[in-house]
Amino acid sequence: MGIIGRFKDIMSANINALLDKAEDPEKMIDQYLRDLESDLGKVKAETAAVMADEQRTKRELDECNADIAKFQQYAEKAVVAGNDEDAKKFLAKKNQLVEKQTALQQAYDVSAANSAKMKQMHDKLVKDINDLNARKDSIKAKIAVAKTQEKINKIGSSVTGAQNSMSAFARMEAKADKMLDQANAMAELNSSAAEEDIDSLASKYDSTSDTSSGVDDELAALKAQLGK
Repeated sequence: MGIIGRFKDIMSANINALLDKAEDPEKMIDQYLRDLESDLGKVKAETAAVMADEQRTKRELDECNADIAKFQQYAEKAVVAGNDEDAKKFLAKKNQLVEKQTALQQAYDVSAANSAKMKQMHDKLVKDINDLNARKDSIKAKIAVAKTQEKINKIGSSVTGAQNSMSAFARMEAKADKMLDQANAMAELNSSAAEEDIDSLASKYDSTSDTSSGVDDELAALKAQLGK
């Protein structure tokens, strides 16, 4: 039977194994269901044909068995009636049918075996389809969750990179603050030194002015004393 050879893989099909090999399990589920539905239509048609052949060969075998029994009875009646020649004719016809019975039995055995295989194949396909349909939504939901988790993982990696960048930025900002503080401190020191120079210079002239004024006063007083 060609159909049995074509669908041997169906009998050993393993849904989980097929899904494990798939690059996109979600698409594989839908494709596998479509393939199974297509296979089921073919198997149903072939199974019906094989079952019809089994019924035909069974009917022919039953008819042959009935004829054998019938001619056996005729032969027995002829013997009882004392008609041996008639009994021989009936027995000869029965023997012809016995030879035919052997061929019909062989044909029926083959048809029955093929029918059993096709029924088994049909039942396996129906079970696989029902099983996958029942699990399809659950499998797709798991796939959706997995894809969402993958996106979250990628975003998490980006956030980690951004955090590293922020940390580096903070270090640069701290360095800039330090540089600014040092510059301000240096400016303050320079400003203090300049003020000190001006103050020193001013005090010099302040001291000179006071001393000269004192001498002039003392000179005036001495002249007054001497009548000059």
